[in-house]
Amino acid sequence: MKQATTLKRAIFSTKNVPPNLAEEPNVTPDGRKLSEVFKRHDADGDGRLSRAEIKKAFDELGALIPAYRAYRGLNHADGNGDGFVDMNELKDLVQYAENHGYTGST
Repeated sequence: MKQATTLKRAIFSTKNVPPNLAEEPNVTPDGRKLSEVFKRHDADGDGRLSRAEIKKAFDELGALIPAYRAYRGLNHADGNGDGFVDMNELKDLVQYAENHGYTGST
């Protein structure tokens, strides 16, 4: 019984998923893929994305002008105005990317 409880906890754990995506039941599959692309570009592992990191993600996603998309995406998603997109703001960056036709499939 103890193993089943441990396994169940591991399967349903959301500790590595930003809270706003873990709790959002209507995040699209494309949104999840985009989230993974952005998280993969957190080069220094500080849990937030700089404009340079967002630019690299948009470059991977095939943006024609990734610097522009990074600038606009950061302005859209940076709710607290600190110049970064933290994992609580990631949902807004994903929404921005989806609204502009990005799917997370390269």
